[in-house]
Amino acid sequence: MLNNNDFKRLQWHSRRGMLELDVLLGPFTDKIYNSLSEQDQQGYKDLIDCEDPDLFSWFMSENRPEDPQLSRMVDLVLNHARGNLPQTLVSE
Repeated sequence: MLNNNDFKRLQWHSRRGMLELDVLLGPFTDKIYNSLSEQDQQGYKDLIDCEDPDLFSWFMSENRPEDPQLSRMVDLVLNHARGNLPQTLVSE
């Protein structure tokens, strides 16, 4: 689990400056990130290290990253946005 300062950095890094990404990543970070397994937390950090055009493509189209962990995180974020995840997520 991240300390408060590290979590604030993660929240800041989740803000992309592109509305479509901000409305997906911000709420996911705020509501779901802390309930993820350590592996999924690392996967989320890896996801937000990706370039905005890639993220936009993965979230707004049928494209998915080749990396299975990144693809899983894209699906988790999208499912959260669609209301298909509980507030606390039990990792697979």
